[in-house]
Amino acid sequence: MNDAMPEPEPADAAAPQDAHEPAGAAPLGVERVVTGHPGVDVHLARLEEVDHLPADVHLEVYEDVHRGLRAELTSLDAHPAPRPYENRS
Repeated sequence: MNDAMPEPEPADAAAPQDAHEPAGAAPLGVERVVTGHPGVDVHLARLEEVDHLPADVHLEVYEDVHRGLRAELTSLDAHPAPRPYENRS
């Protein structure tokens, strides 16, 4: 009977020589939609930088964009300061 498992190939033959080198930056192809809110659009535009950066820097950009978007949302909850001649009593 010849149903024996084939011998595995040596690791050197299966893997390319540069298997441990990080892949270069490649665009994700995600289309950005303009929201119409300038503060939000500025932060979302920063995400386009990621297409040209190595993967180990992506987290830094994502966290910065996240902080900016959270700040924009928080600013919506803030009460506007009263105008100089506005009577609120």
